[in-house]
Amino acid sequence: MGQALFYHLTRGPLEDTLPVLLDKAMTHGMRVAVRGTDRDRLAWLDDRLWLGDGFLPHGMAGTGFDADQPVLLTAEAALPNGARCLMAIDGAEVTPDETRALDRVCILFDGTDPAAVERARGQWRLISGAGLAAQYWSEDSGRWQKKAESGG
Repeated sequence: MGQALFYHLTRGPLEDTLPVLLDKAMTHGMRVAVRGTDRDRLAWLDDRLWLGDGFLPHGMAGTGFDADQPVLLTAEAALPNGARCLMAIDGAEVTPDETRALDRVCILFDGTDPAAVERARGQWRLISGAGLAAQYWSEDSGRWQKKAESGG
């Protein structure tokens, strides 16, 4: 049974936090799908990941090599790369069934955007209400700290 980790971004932007989380997941041998809601935003993120420090192997969905990607950026529900970890950004939907089926689901949301915060709260209620393990992480203090835990 999977676990959902909610990351409340308040100090660093997504493009700084995501590579760190992706690297951690890959260090644990997980294939990852990053699910967004907008292909243009995912293309922008793709560029940032290639320009970042270090090498983070990844690709965009729909390029013909989806199944080969250790990290796949996608706006679709399907996980053709066999991901065991799903990272949802920009309010992308995550269901309790997906959370159950995967090892880990990470929901990253912009703490400066009230709509994003409210969307994450709804996702928390949905996932924890289904009896699944969920953790809420905040970086308000300058480092990541677990602030709440539910279910599981």
